Amino acid sequence: MRGDSRHAQSRPRRASGRDAEGAAPSRERPPAPQVEPADLARLLAPVVHAAGLDLETVRVSPAGRRRLLRLVVDADGGIGLDEIAEISREVSARLDASDVMGEVPYTLEVSSPGVDRPLTEPRHWRRAVGRLVSVPLTATDDSASPGRTAAARPAPTVQGRVLVADDTGVTLDVDGDRAEFDYADLGPGRVQVEFGRVAEDPVGKGVSHAADRARSGNGGGQDGH
Repeated sequence: MRGDSRHAQSRPRRASGRDAEGAAPSRERPPAPQVEPADLARLLAPVVHAAGLDLETVRVSPAGRRRLLRLVVDADGGIGLDEIAEISREVSARLDASDVMGEVPYTLEVSSPGVDRPLTEPRHWRRAVGRLVSVPLTATDDSASPGRTAAARPAPTVQGRVLVADDTGVTLDVDGDRAEFDYADLGPGRVQVEFGRVAEDPVGKGVSHAADRARSGNGGGQDGH
């Protein structure tokens, strides 16, 4: 689904006369100002949170004469296409009401995280309950590990199924045994793709919605894109 919104652009004043060398003034446009993802996150996080979602990442990248603004949002139980479309409309309205994107046309893309999203926050682990994960350990011996369950010289990487995740740690089923870890003992976890479970698992659906938001000159001519 795509939508296109155009706004009149303020016209810069033309310089009259010539410069000190007698040459006509340059008509080159100044470079577009940089858009900071942190500024966008502060602007858009309240909109996303009001919809009951979490704003996971904000990225801005050049795309020809436009910018590509990518948002990743998530929620307990996953997100459907209808929710993605609704939050896309609300985010677009907030962007249109501000000048944070400047006068450069941009494309907004909103999606849910795929299975390659690293598990770095308690909410990520909570949403991975039931999934098979691989995670590096930050400690390699008993004396260095303050984890809940002591284990004799654990391997640098553990693979197991997430049984329980709370605000302080996670419990994994590792080869039939329960192993508990504090988040401080773990590096970024990775969900392992299990092809036999893909059809029944909503985590990897990675739905997205993109909308073109253009701010071009002369107030609304169509360019066919």
